[in-house]
Amino acid sequence: MNLYLHGINGDESPVEVKDSLASKSSDNYDMVLTNPPFGKKSSITIINEEGEQSREALTYYRDDFWATTSNKQLNFLQHVKSLLKIQGRAAIVVPDNVLFEGGAGETVRRKLLHECDVHTLLRLPTGIFYAQGVKANVLFFDRKPASETPWTKSLWIYDFRTNQHFTLKTNSLKRADLDDFVSCYHPENRHKRKATDRFKSFSYQDLVKRDKANLDIFWLKDDSLEDSANLPAPEIIAAEIAEDLQAALDQFSQIAADLKR
Repeated sequence: MNLYLHGINGDESPVEVKDSLASKSSDNYDMVLTNPPFGKKSSITIINEEGEQSREALTYYRDDFWATTSNKQLNFLQHVKSLLKIQGRAAIVVPDNVLFEGGAGETVRRKLLHECDVHTLLRLPTGIFYAQGVKANVLFFDRKPASETPWTKSLWIYDFRTNQHFTLKTNSLKRADLDDFVSCYHPENRHKRKATDRFKSFSYQDLVKRDKANLDIFWLKDDSLEDSANLPAPEIIAAEIAEDLQAALDQFSQIAADLKR
């Protein structure tokens, strides 16, 4: 819809209505930037001859995936990797569970660290999505050719979450708020990065030694947990509560509308 609203349609940018996870793509790309839909599970609605409904988990079986799972975000992460050309670059928004979930999650993380250069993780603050309280990250990686040795040498993590407070209206995230991250990312030559209080490097060896190759890493002290005097201003807390309540009302309204169908 965003493409159509900006006049990008037709042959210039064809839009197909289909499940992008259902099959391999015949195209490969130099770069993929995406914020796929969030949700832990994919499911489909089954309606029998009597009109009764039930929901079943939708699991994708693809021979180019490292793991078979119904976790939508793990599937999108694998799908994005499959879309890249060799040396292609990706940045994908993922929820926290992709960083620590066991089973298929561990398999995907270990494979990704080995077969791609997973070089940067940006931990996003809460309060920037319409669904309040969402804990998300941006994972940056490059696809590499087959190799016996792992491509990831070190993962740089920027903690933009701890002690950061944003809301959609009263204190919205602005481009300037990301200036420090961009500076730390050092796009001119990311191999010349320097550590800061919010930007730390973790070696491949240290990452794979962690339980389940857990990438949910943080080190900054959350001031709000230590001293109530460091809590956000009352107007910010009130605005966050109001937005949470409004988001909940909107979700219940949608559920009520769905139940009437």
